[in-house]
Amino acid sequence: MKKRLISSYDEINDTFVGKVDGEKGYCADYGISEGVYLGINSSNLPTSVFVPNASEVFNISKETLESADVKINIDCDELCLSFDMCIENSKICSIKCKNNFGIPKMKCLIDSNI
Repeated sequence: MKKRLISSYDEINDTFVGKVDGEKGYCADYGISEGVYLGINSSNLPTSVFVPNASEVFNISKETLESADVKINIDCDELCLSFDMCIENSKICSIKCKNNFGIPKMKCLIDSNI
């Protein structure tokens, strides 16, 4: 499944937000790693990503976070959630955690360039 990502970065507050285009609201936010939060809708599908202190969490420059070329890949089954984020084709984040969130089996690319 492919979806369009709308991303924004607030340099003053060092906050990254990525939202799936067309999705409204969320049912829950889950911390999938230290400082990375995944918003889930009522169907348990990912709708947004929120990262406060993003330059520290990702250990990259604020200038890099301002790029509009962002891709997020989510691969999930009943046991495990994999989350990868790339900016300008460079992987800045790779998270693997237990799927304690009720997210169904899925593979999804959320891309700012779709």
